[in-house]
Amino acid sequence: MVDDGQTGEVVDTPPERKSRKLPVIAVSAVLLLALGIGGYAWQSGQSVPAGAGKSTPKVVGVELYLPLDPAFVVNFRDAESLRYLQVGVTLMSHDPAAIEVAKAADPVIRDALVALFSNQDFTIISDAAGRQKLQGEALAAVRKIVRARLGRPGIDALYFTSFVMQ
Repeated sequence: MVDDGQTGEVVDTPPERKSRKLPVIAVSAVLLLALGIGGYAWQSGQSVPAGAGKSTPKVVGVELYLPLDPAFVVNFRDAESLRYLQVGVTLMSHDPAAIEVAKAADPVIRDALVALFSNQDFTIISDAAGRQKLQGEALAAVRKIVRARLGRPGIDALYFTSFVMQ
């Protein structure tokens, strides 16, 4: 039975369409955030100095000093006579672990420096260039000892706090 008020026509209503605005905005925000973080990480990586290698970590901080007391007193022969050298030495580092290793290895460091100082020639160390060379050799000797125990040089500088020749 067909009702007179109803027509036999079937109307297809389109399915309800979901809004795509919210997923597009969410994906765009995540992409923008990822690009921002990536740009920041890339820029931070660019600010590392070219000479800073990853193999030697440097601890930047306060300068720590370790005076090697008492001062070194050695004798050595000159062409004319027996000479004496008294050298006060202080080590400097930014790494507290390196200072502790140097304190523990004090007898080994002192032995190496006494051997180095006693094998010097008076004419060479009597001028500034000779003293600077000796200072570099002393620093290399101390770094070698600290590196053997710590795994890295650790000591940044070696200073002569007194230098007396007679």
